[in-house]
Amino acid sequence: MSEQSPASERAPERPEAIERARAWYALEFGSRADFDDPSRQWKRLFAEALGTFFLVLVAAGAAVVDAKSNGAIGRSAAVTAPGLMVMAIILFMGAVSGAHLNPAVTLAFAARRDFPWRRVPGYVLLQLVGATIACLFLWGMLGKVGGLGATEPGADVHSWQALLMELVLTTGLVSVILGTASSAQNVGAFSALAVGGYIVLAGLWASPISGASMNPARSFGPDLANGDFADYWVYVIGPIVGAMAAVGIAYVLRGSGGDIGGIKAARGAE
Repeated sequence: MSEQSPASERAPERPEAIERARAWYALEFGSRADFDDPSRQWKRLFAEALGTFFLVLVAAGAAVVDAKSNGAIGRSAAVTAPGLMVMAIILFMGAVSGAHLNPAVTLAFAARRDFPWRRVPGYVLLQLVGATIACLFLWGMLGKVGGLGATEPGADVHSWQALLMELVLTTGLVSVILGTASSAQNVGAFSALAVGGYIVLAGLWASPISGASMNPARSFGPDLANGDFADYWVYVIGPIVGAMAAVGIAYVLRGSGGDIGGIKAARGAE
């Protein structure tokens, strides 16, 4: 059996093959012009605010409704609901904005070169706004009960322990998001199952320690409505450091970002 030719001796790809590949990616993922069209930015920002509103409405609302109904919800349902909501949001608006719903995710996509840094402030601001409106809605409708779903370290849990838990949980969450977004293993709509499933899993075993927020926006809304930011630093530092750790892991596993699958997932294609 003859040995294969080394890569340096193989014939280069023909220009026609490269053009066909580009055309296929354009059909599948949209064009870079669509991604960078500033006229569509307001739709992306609105989608991020709306999606984060629904996420926090469910995540914080579970605690509020549980308190209002004298424990009718329960912890298992309370941590499952946000995962299911994220799954639904990714499916119904992921193609518009990328459905980040989380400042840590936005920063991770930008650090991977899948998302432009100039759009990060707008995304983060609208995520915080959506989270705040959700908590104000819960307060106005059901009253200030259940701590408005605030995330805080559990009983007999130190702040540094909660921070480390948030860091590790967010590393896993963002690793799932970046991994399923990569062209190397893009699974399309099924990524919603992976991300939603991870959120449920994290909440089922870790919520008594830190609340399993993994999201500075999700923790910001209740804290602003309550006027209490005593532990908020835990839910900023932990998720952001965890997200950057996930970016490093993605680099080790798949190299630098910026591939068309990651760009499509991070920016949306509408």
